Amino acid sequence: MAIIVNLDVMMAKRKMSLNELSEKVDITLSNLSILKTGKAKAIRFSTLEAICKVLDCQPGDILEFVEG
Repeated sequence: MAIIVNLDVMMAKRKMSLNELSEKVDITLSNLSILKTGKAKAIRFSTLEAICKVLDCQPGDILEFVEG
């Protein structure tokens, strides 16, 4: 099983840079980069909520479950 992070897709749709999202969500650039590349082992609901508010999306737009 795998959780795929589609953060880069949502950022592209909203024309938002990693730096801009980092500032608006108040998360370090390095932590956001780890999340974006799918290397994160966990994400806090508060962080996910903040990202969804800034990108005006649902958690399912960012995270996807793929069996395999």
